[in-house]
Amino acid sequence: MAPCIGSVSLIAEVYAFDLSVRAAYPDQTRGYFNGPSVFVWLVEHEERPCDVEIIAPMSDACHNWRVATSLPRSGAEPYGFGRYAAANYDELIDHPVEMSSFMLAHFEAGGARHDIAVSGRHRGDLERLARDFARLAQSQIDLFGGAPVSRVPFDYYLFQVLAAEAARGGLEHRASTSLVCKRDELPQPGARGVSEEYRDLLGLASHEYFLIWNVKRIKPAAFVPYDLTRENYTAQLWALEGITSYYDDLTLVRCGLIGASDYLELIGRSITTLRTPAEQSNASRSRASRQSPPSFRPRSLRVLCRLRLRHARPAPGGAATLLRRTSTCGCGKGTKIAST
Repeated sequence: MAPCIGSVSLIAEVYAFDLSVRAAYPDQTRGYFNGPSVFVWLVEHEERPCDVEIIAPMSDACHNWRVATSLPRSGAEPYGFGRYAAANYDELIDHPVEMSSFMLAHFEAGGARHDIAVSGRHRGDLERLARDFARLAQSQIDLFGGAPVSRVPFDYYLFQVLAAEAARGGLEHRASTSLVCKRDELPQPGARGVSEEYRDLLGLASHEYFLIWNVKRIKPAAFVPYDLTRENYTAQLWALEGITSYYDDLTLVRCGLIGASDYLELIGRSITTLRTPAEQSNASRSRASRQSPPSFRPRSLRVLCRLRLRHARPAPGGAATLLRRTSTCGCGKGTKIAST
């Protein structure tokens, strides 16, 4: 962009017909966007503060819409349309926005407020969802923070949940996560126990919440800063994703949401899949990290590695102590992880 005096207006047309958590999708039932899919990147201006105004749709069908985002408010009312702000472009694109007549629940964990905004048609029990999410969140906070001082690296956290017919997925952000689940994965009013479908949703939420520390704060040094001009590959995905996949379901056992037998069943399935001929490969884990799942099964590898380490060198603290120390020593600059 050539130098100029005064303001510059730029009108951009973006693709917004992707219901996944990666992009954008607005219609008359809801609007959602992930920052990188809509916010224009101004080269050499990445560190400048960013102001955003989210304008309410004019359609009568959207009259009861609210806004759910972890993007800091700058004049907007809570859950309202209006002005929001970010310290720089990196922060701007790391706070997705949900606009709809979502249902809201909240809980406290680690001294921070957590909201759950659920959109889409469903009959879910949000009070129970909040209780169970609070248990898994506090369990992971204790893992990284250490009791009794267990705080989180943010003041506010948001679970954006879309209840859909068949879609499923999740994406982590610095103070929020976007989840897409099947409608029958939400806990039903009056239901006892944890159904297999609800267990899947709890595991997904646990996985994305764990990434607050592992990947968002414990990351390969090559990812700091991210190179936005190209795809960023790493030979360390097997460790990052594997550790997270290992702890997501383990957290559910530790906080009492599922039993040990349920957990062992999940691990057994994962290891059995790894040992099937279709999944067996002579490729190194670093090479497999450059391929998309299910080309490799990182959780199974993490389980097997931990069993091997415990057998060879039992020690107090173990993996949890290493994670806790690593999450604080990098100071956001990236922590190198061995690739072999």
